[in-house]
Amino acid sequence: MSGVNYVTKETLDQMREELQQLKTSGRAEIAHQIAEAREKGDLRENAEYDAAKEAQGHHEAKIAQLEGVIASARILEVKDIDVSKVSVLSKVKVTNLNTKKSFEYQIVSETEADLKAGKISVTSPIGKGLLGKEVGEVAEVTAPSGVIKFKIENISI
Repeated sequence: MSGVNYVTKETLDQMREELQQLKTSGRAEIAHQIAEAREKGDLRENAEYDAAKEAQGHHEAKIAQLEGVIASARILEVKDIDVSKVSVLSKVKVTNLNTKKSFEYQIVSETEADLKAGKISVTSPIGKGLLGKEVGEVAEVTAPSGVIKFKIENISI
């Protein structure tokens, strides 16, 4: 991930808690697994040891990734959101002009994206297409199935 990652204070707190857990009990658990596997004999033929070392590598990569996200995170307060145009953390009601169906999305950072909850990433094709648009404007989004046109119906917090 590159650039600034806009998140709510709650999301940043959750990421910090997860990082703390990964660094403490997570590392301790993996160290225990490695020690247990090491006791089982010859390390050249020990699949458990290899698996534990691989798990340690994945664990450390996750820690590094989370540290990077936290380092680039900027807290965005709800009171700072401009509802005259679509921006990060705003909720936008759109109508798909092809299907005439309406949807409501909240534009969020990559780490907070959850389509089932109606939260789409600011870096997704739809998120990029909606960003900066005002009520009444039509956003054209290029998708694998072709160009989709969304009319901005409402912007809120």
